Amino acid sequence: MTGRKQPALSDATRGRLLFGGDYNPEQWPEETWHEDVRLMKDAGVNSVTLGVFSWSKLEPEPGAREFGWLDTLMDLMHENGIGVVLATPTSSPPPWMGRLHPDTLPVTEDGRTEWWGGRQHFSHSSATYRRYAAAITEDLAARYGGHPALTMWHINNEYCTFDHGDEAAAAFRRWLREKYGTLDALNEAWGTAFWSQGYDCWDGILPPRLPHYMRNPGQVLDFRRFTSDMLLECYTAERDIVRRHTPHLPVTTNFMPLWFGQDGWRWAAEEDVVSVDIYPDPRDPLGAQNGALVQDMTRSQARGPWMLMEQAAGPVNWRGVNHPKPRGLNRLWSLQAVARGADAVCYFQWRQSRQGAEKFHSGMVSHAGEEGRTYQEVKQLGADLARIAPQVTGRHITANVAVLHDWNAWWAGAQDGRPSSRVEYPDVLRAWHQALWRAHLTCDFAHSEHDLTPYSVVVVPQLYALTDAAIDNLLAYARGGGTLVCGFLTGVADEDDRVRPGGMDARLRELFGIRTLHEWWPLDADETVACEGFRGTLWSEEIEPADPDHTACYKGGELDGMPAVLRKGRAWYVSTLPEPEALRELLARIAGDAGVRPVLDGLPEQVEAVLRGEVLFVLNHGREPVTVEVPGTHQDLLTGSAVTDRVTLGRYGAAVLRP
Repeated sequence: MTGRKQPALSDATRGRLLFGGDYNPEQWPEETWHEDVRLMKDAGVNSVTLGVFSWSKLEPEPGAREFGWLDTLMDLMHENGIGVVLATPTSSPPPWMGRLHPDTLPVTEDGRTEWWGGRQHFSHSSATYRRYAAAITEDLAARYGGHPALTMWHINNEYCTFDHGDEAAAAFRRWLREKYGTLDALNEAWGTAFWSQGYDCWDGILPPRLPHYMRNPGQVLDFRRFTSDMLLECYTAERDIVRRHTPHLPVTTNFMPLWFGQDGWRWAAEEDVVSVDIYPDPRDPLGAQNGALVQDMTRSQARGPWMLMEQAAGPVNWRGVNHPKPRGLNRLWSLQAVARGADAVCYFQWRQSRQGAEKFHSGMVSHAGEEGRTYQEVKQLGADLARIAPQVTGRHITANVAVLHDWNAWWAGAQDGRPSSRVEYPDVLRAWHQALWRAHLTCDFAHSEHDLTPYSVVVVPQLYALTDAAIDNLLAYARGGGTLVCGFLTGVADEDDRVRPGGMDARLRELFGIRTLHEWWPLDADETVACEGFRGTLWSEEIEPADPDHTACYKGGELDGMPAVLRKGRAWYVSTLPEPEALRELLARIAGDAGVRPVLDGLPEQVEAVLRGEVLFVLNHGREPVTVEVPGTHQDLLTGSAVTDRVTLGRYGAAVLRP
């Protein structure tokens, strides 16, 4: 790639918003393909993903190649002006592979083999699997690299496989040797002096298989890092093959939101396009906020426009009760994604399957067909996206607030034997993001070692384990005049999960005005703690302050009179999880003091306003009509009408306003 511009999403969008989804034509007779194309063109579809789960169709037996059907599809798409995101099919190996090569099958922590018959049944460390995956990828790239329909590569799908088998164990030992060099260093990092776990040879080390009692948390932490790295090796191996054939085309693989097994920051750095799958529950009153969190995180990983690879046009099929999306919600949530930086809005899948495990998962064309509400709403959305694309594609979003997130800190904190199993990191992260979202403050996500100087406010919901470099970065940010707001259980341990003296890094204690952190006081499920002006949930702490400028204290009980919220200059420490409204008010006040305000003042609670470039998205997440003040004169790109000073939005209504 030396001397060549790195391909990007813009090389696929070409000034458009991509609109379409996973297309699985092998499930249908060929006459249906032409009907599909007619419906796609009618709906404004300009992009489809082919081949995601097609390995057994492409390679029905070892070494065979059946490309004729895909040739027909590629040509058909090109003839009708529909671009193809071509997937490598390696997330779902054919049954013959597991039958002939059992070493390709993953093994669970208790020694059970995961068999074929579903998907993702591959061992990331298997040399045999990797050899077959490279071969099919090579042949796909050689055959279709010059095809005019091809716009992007999609590698595998939703990488999510853990493996505790023998080949993974050997790979784990190699990974550990490279990281630590010596057994002494490994024993020190894992704290193996505890419970007589010292290793005298590398061959004695295994993945954290099912033990009699609790696992070594250092071993588990490294295994999580190893798993992310092994899956990343699988991705980059296939990526490098397709890049060799098509260095001008972008490559992606799709994340699952906040999935535990991938270090998303490391992975995003290896992608030309960062893409994600988003499936909020239509019945969840915070579904829009959950969507916004994933969108903000994905945009931040991409450092700009990103791709919504999958969403549902209607119900999914994997919840206990699978509710459809009410009329208008699919459009609203799709526009929300564009507002928060998406340059592609795609679905799983185009046509709802009649057979197989996901036949009750919706498609852009549902079982109701062309006349069904789902397809009719998809048509409206396609027209909407075509109208707004020239004004939003490629535009960036400026946020003055950053939320810090790190998979390593999450992995380290998610261990057996912690003070409270009720403290789940994703729940804490969502609570803090929810508070910012309800305060109408758009935020980015960042890693604790990223440059934080562009942000007026940095929020740390919880980072249990921090490197020295991360702590130095936070200190430099705060001492440079930034406003830092930190939640409980942050800076407790170093990167090896070694608890820092004092139960919290001494530099952070000094920053927040904490003399001594005496004890953690986790709260039961039905327990809250009174504080000055609010109630705390989930957690509390017995803190002896040093010299904070301001505190809100606990009231009553063992912690009566002790600080619940500390402030020292621009550094804040919150030792509990305030109830939602209290956390919203606190963060809104802190942000306001730092000069950060919403895009629009006086927004109703159910209305979201996001500025992308010069275009203002105003989204009504409520079921009742609402009027929103939008000072000045704008054009609504969705309707073409002029809007002066105020706009009325119906149920799940939206306006996309250009000044």
